[in-house]
Amino acid sequence: MAKAAAKPAAKAKADTITTRQLGVQLAEKQELTNKQAHAILEDLTGLITKHLKKGARVRLNGLGILQVRKRAARMGRNPATGEQIKIKASKKVAFRVAKELKESI
Repeated sequence: MAKAAAKPAAKAKADTITTRQLGVQLAEKQELTNKQAHAILEDLTGLITKHLKKGARVRLNGLGILQVRKRAARMGRNPATGEQIKIKASKKVAFRVAKELKESI
């Protein structure tokens, strides 16, 4: 019997940085307490969410642009039964990476 083909090596999973970890790094860099840095990040998240809900685009220089995009209603298929179903129109948050960030990675 022939040997089975070798499986390709699994990609290394990228580390996930949490808001708490960002807060700790921000606190060290800006000489803030962890509590202050965490509050700043929470406020930033809240402000971004508020403006996205209003329909505004949020430009973060050097990072990219966040905006809400509308998805039209469409026909889909239930994978379990194969039955056609109608998927309602919805909104999603889209992110477009800034050129500077794209080139630096």
